Amino acid sequence: MFELNFKKTFTAAVFFGLTLSATAQTARVQIIHNSADDVAQEVDVYLNGDLLVDDFAFRTATPFIDAPAGEEIEIDIAPNTSSSVDESIANFPLTLMEGSKYVVVADGITGLSPTDYSPAPAFGLEIYAMGREEATVPDNTDVLVHHGSTDAPTVDVFESFVPAGTIVDNAPYSAFAGYLELPTSDYTLEIQDETGTVVVASYEAPLATLELQGAALTVVASGFLDPSVNGDGPAFGLFVALPAGGDLIELPTSTARLQVIHNSADDIATEVDIYLDGALLLDDFAYRTSTPFIDAPAGVAIEIAVAPGTSTDVTDAIATFPLTLASRSNYIAIADGITGLSPTEYSPAPAFGLEIYDMARDEASTEGNTDVLVHHGSTDAPTVDVFETSVPAGTIVDNAPYTAFSDYLELVTADYLLEIRNEAGDVTVAGYAAPLAALELNNAAITVVASGFLDPSVNGDGPAFGLWVALASGGELIPLPTAFLGVNELTELEFNIYPNPSTDFININVENNETIDQVIITDINGKIVKTTSFSKQISVADLDKGMYFLNITTAEGISKRSFIKQ
Repeated sequence: MFELNFKKTFTAAVFFGLTLSATAQTARVQIIHNSADDVAQEVDVYLNGDLLVDDFAFRTATPFIDAPAGEEIEIDIAPNTSSSVDESIANFPLTLMEGSKYVVVADGITGLSPTDYSPAPAFGLEIYAMGREEATVPDNTDVLVHHGSTDAPTVDVFESFVPAGTIVDNAPYSAFAGYLELPTSDYTLEIQDETGTVVVASYEAPLATLELQGAALTVVASGFLDPSVNGDGPAFGLFVALPAGGDLIELPTSTARLQVIHNSADDIATEVDIYLDGALLLDDFAYRTSTPFIDAPAGVAIEIAVAPGTSTDVTDAIATFPLTLASRSNYIAIADGITGLSPTEYSPAPAFGLEIYDMARDEASTEGNTDVLVHHGSTDAPTVDVFETSVPAGTIVDNAPYTAFSDYLELVTADYLLEIRNEAGDVTVAGYAAPLAALELNNAAITVVASGFLDPSVNGDGPAFGLWVALASGGELIPLPTAFLGVNELTELEFNIYPNPSTDFININVENNETIDQVIITDINGKIVKTTSFSKQISVADLDKGMYFLNITTAEGISKRSFIKQ
């Protein structure tokens, strides 16, 4: 993304048809072409009547070169088809000081094009008389900022990643800010209006990535904020001129990473279209699917709109959501709730909305783990606990209401058993296997979503309740299989099983002298695969590899433990 790809190599011999004597007074000058006027896409530059730069292109720069000092010189700008200085369209007399360094930026509108520009400040050379070719401190990058966008207002530049705060204050068109002497790092720059309350645009300034330690450079605001009233000319951006010259380097706009998960069980939202700032982002986005993590604009206000799957443009939207995402952050946005536009009756019917989690992950934070984010998105399910019974880890999500996110659970990648319980923890609503190892989710970060209706009969016979997994790579959500639940299963018999994992036999150690009626082994889908009378050692050699549950039945109920067959 950040290759330094220069079209031209400039030398003093190219610029001058003369040789300066060793005793001649000289200054050092860099010229940057920043006029977005279409008639000036390429120009010829003359110095004292001699051709200095031929076919000098918009958004390119010369290197620093020696120029005569101590006497008046004339710089002329002519069309790139010119044959001599007589075809000049603009003349600029100036006198340079011996030993000084200058940055000269060509901005503005020539007035020679049939294109209409709004506004149209006159073409001119803006001169900074204290230029640098290298940083004053070797570990720094010195940055000179120039406002050269004709239709951009007076602006502030705000650094938001360190954060360093306002680094350029109230810079009008054509202004230079003095050099910013910055430690060489990667920064985020927000272009704000002069009140500092509205972010016009946000950019990354990857000084370390570009290996600009020890360099001095010029950052130029270039192009049009509103190309539509400026001949559809080049759009606004920040561009870097290096002392070596060549093509200016465009700073990338700031982005965040965003995953969208469709979890609205409303029948009118079975498929929806998603728009970002009026442009179609996702077409026919289906219930219980998710996007991968995608780049989205950061640092500026954006609008996500949701429309029916039959929509033709954003004006068909049924809901809009304004967002501002932080640069270099990861987000998960989950669509839940009821639109209110369907004739189907829902009980209850919380409003359709986007629930945002702003500390999302696209991989596990520790190698060998699976990081699990849990979201309660079932409209008719009460506040719940999530209880893990196979380790057993106990309560891993406590008192989660509808729309809530848990913090990430950083789990060793294994196969688990989850029970959804009421908030008191004494009634199990449903049981699920979470076979993280079987699904090969080592090193992954996933989102587990409570989805659908506990009671479809009063919700249009819509999709039933379940736990569904969204992967960072997107696609259809993966249902977690239901686990075997027996009557009175919360009456726990104290027993242990070993070895676990096992290859041939499971040993059962019962702590009390309780009468055991039966041993049942089920797979992760709740299917019974073996039934036998109680024995302290049970053969599992005939079972396929995977996760199973050993259930012991007594007069008081059923107790269970999970195990892995290798």
